[in-house]
Amino acid sequence: MERTGQLIGRRQRWFLDVALAVAFTVVAVLLGREPEPGSQWQPQDALGIAITCLVNAPLAARRRLPLVVFALSSSVWVLFITLDYWPVVNSMGPFLALYTVASLRPLRPAAVCAVVMGAVWVYAGWRAGQPTPAVFAQAVVFPAVGCRFGVAARVSAHRADRLAELAEQLRREQQDRMRRAVAEEQRRIARELHDVVAHHMSVINVQGGLASYVFDSAPETARSAIRTINETSHEVLGELRRMLTLLRTDADTGGPHADPRHADGDAPESTPYTPMPGVSRLGEMAERITAAGVSVDLHIRGAPRPLTPGIELCAYRVVQEALTNVLKHARPANATVVVSYDPRELTITVTDDGRPHRSLPDNVPPSSGHGLIGMRERARLYGGTLDVGRRAEGGFRVRLVLPA
Repeated sequence: MERTGQLIGRRQRWFLDVALAVAFTVVAVLLGREPEPGSQWQPQDALGIAITCLVNAPLAARRRLPLVVFALSSSVWVLFITLDYWPVVNSMGPFLALYTVASLRPLRPAAVCAVVMGAVWVYAGWRAGQPTPAVFAQAVVFPAVGCRFGVAARVSAHRADRLAELAEQLRREQQDRMRRAVAEEQRRIARELHDVVAHHMSVINVQGGLASYVFDSAPETARSAIRTINETSHEVLGELRRMLTLLRTDADTGGPHADPRHADGDAPESTPYTPMPGVSRLGEMAERITAAGVSVDLHIRGAPRPLTPGIELCAYRVVQEALTNVLKHARPANATVVVSYDPRELTITVTDDGRPHRSLPDNVPPSSGHGLIGMRERARLYGGTLDVGRRAEGGFRVRLVLPA
């Protein structure tokens, strides 16, 4: 793709140079039909037109062979002057060739070409019998100006190339940081899934022991324990599949293969012996955020029902990240959390009213800048969708939809 773009760019520059060569030739032919009034220069005839074409035609290759083009154009221009044609007619072709040399080559060859062009201009004045101070001034100023503009163009092009290189480097670094952020968030989710799986296995172990203990004395209790084992094992298999998906993705992106409970040296936020955070604990979170300076209104729509621990944890973490962003970037603002229990979906919407930015207190840690990545990874893992964007009336909205 990059090669194709470069090829198209080269073709466009070549077409532009051809068009310039044709335009310079047409203008020179038209201008040479009527020499300067009162001068001894003769009007262009067929030979003059042919020489004019030879002066300007090499300009089509000025970017590829700038020194050669300047030499050819200047040499033919000298022949044009020697045959007593008006020098001004073909002065623009060598001038453009000089500019091209200065814009594409180092200063020393550009300065030599400027001296050559000045000498040709003095020669033209001598042929006219008018080697006046004005001619010498023009021989110095015009080539110097052309050389100066060419050098400025070369410096600008170098800076543009450098900026493009830095922009490409920045883009690669941003992509690397994005990949590392995704891998880090995947490891964090894997640690939490590990806790969910461990909790489920603890439940299965306890229920299995209970069923074995009361199998003869209390068959109904044993059957209930076996049903619990069946339901819990179904849930734990789903969580295991999600955790393995994360680990495979992490392996594909070149992430470490360490134990997910201890990756990066972080301790998990929960253990198999403590309940995983879920929708039922959103009220506690709202109270903590309100105490920190952001008023949070929590609304529950529909009849709350038990959900799988993974879905509960995903919903809790997304709301936690959304409210943390409000606390960090829009404090003091008003936030609203709406939890809707639909027949087949769990929909959570977090909105804020977008108060003006205020300075953060010292006890609020800086944002990592990767919260949106984490929320999207969690939603994608459970087959849900996440919509984040600005509201027309101000503020932000985060909308999470999970299959439930």
